[in-house]
Amino acid sequence: MSQAPHSTLNAETLFQISEDILVLARKQGATAAEAAASTGKGLSVTVRLGEVESIEYNQDKGMGVTVYLGQSKGSASTSDFSRKAIAETVEAALTIARHTSADPFSGLADPELFAREFPDLDLYHPWSIDADTAAELARRCEAAARDSDPRIHNSEGGSLGTSEGLSVYANSLGFVGKRQSSQHSLSCSVIAEDLKGGMQRDYWYDVARNASALASPESIGKIAAERAVRRLDARKLPTTRAPVIFENQVASSILGHLASAISGGSLYRKSSFLVDSLGKTLFPEHIRIYEEPLRPRGLGSASFDSEGVATRNRDIISKGVLQGYILDSYSGRKLQMPTTGNAGGAHNLTLEPGSQSLQEMIREMGRGLLVTELIGFGINMVTGDYSRGAAGFWIENGEIQYPVEEITIAGSLQAMFKGMQMVGNDLLTHGNTGCSSVLIDEMVIAGE
Repeated sequence: MSQAPHSTLNAETLFQISEDILVLARKQGATAAEAAASTGKGLSVTVRLGEVESIEYNQDKGMGVTVYLGQSKGSASTSDFSRKAIAETVEAALTIARHTSADPFSGLADPELFAREFPDLDLYHPWSIDADTAAELARRCEAAARDSDPRIHNSEGGSLGTSEGLSVYANSLGFVGKRQSSQHSLSCSVIAEDLKGGMQRDYWYDVARNASALASPESIGKIAAERAVRRLDARKLPTTRAPVIFENQVASSILGHLASAISGGSLYRKSSFLVDSLGKTLFPEHIRIYEEPLRPRGLGSASFDSEGVATRNRDIISKGVLQGYILDSYSGRKLQMPTTGNAGGAHNLTLEPGSQSLQEMIREMGRGLLVTELIGFGINMVTGDYSRGAAGFWIENGEIQYPVEEITIAGSLQAMFKGMQMVGNDLLTHGNTGCSSVLIDEMVIAGE
């Protein structure tokens, strides 16, 4: 098996392409412009039942331009880096701008807010792994799962993925910046079967900027198997009201709902249940939620956002109170507020861990539901109404009694935020969000 081809595009080439775009835009009458150029490559290998099922190499490049004629805006993009294609893309963006109504809120970010310093966040750790070695790691991961318990009778496979990318952003107000990063992952998904023929599937994975920080293939496979086996003999529940613990892996979705509700687009469109909530108490006093864009090796780390605005570590929720929204320049102008450096979204959004383990939380809860999987997306962001399919475990006398499935948990995000009684110490960061297990005081659990 051959190794993925190396990209010949370097930072200097991308800088030159971005500069060429800006020069062409100015010559053709743009009053302002911004350009982005990027290149990336990756390898993905999946093994199932010990045999290689797929090998995929990818190598991508692209560039985009946004031009302004006064406050009329046009954007276009291409994957062709020839001078002819660049010129045609700039012309296409200008044509769109000429046919677009002026928007008083559009335009480049305030240059006073541009990043001036570019600290090394240690995000780039390329992994020169070939397909044979990648397949062997995926095979070890799956084998560890299949060998760990005789009830693991089938597999959806073990997968290894690795990617790296380089991007440059520049605009006509003088900002130029680059990002170079890598990301590597290893995962396993298996199926367990009980004596009655009942089957359950579960998985586990790890992801990191540096391959050396990944958990071992054997540990990932073993956890995937344990998670599948523990779900066997699942029962249904009668409809009830009870406390609910969201296991760390699914609890991060609650942070995602908060981020959506306080994002600029939702706020200025009045399509969020948290409109005009700045400075209001949304959570109990012990809750702190923060973003940390300058975290070394963070999967959401960046010293500037997609408009060139400097990012900063800050609290979103402090002592339960909403401290700030998630805004880019456009939504900030619509709301008469400055950008928060979040063009492109939040960076490493994290719920500060508590002091108790998941087992201690279960004991303290006494009776209720531990949710380990969420299904579907029944969220109304305008009202905050929450209803999702779920699976997990029923708790009595502070101990897990049996697995449950085919249930629905329901409530409102407002009540869930306010009812977040406890946060565990089992912080899990599997992406741009870090979260521990959380205990919600009460939800409706709909079953039989």
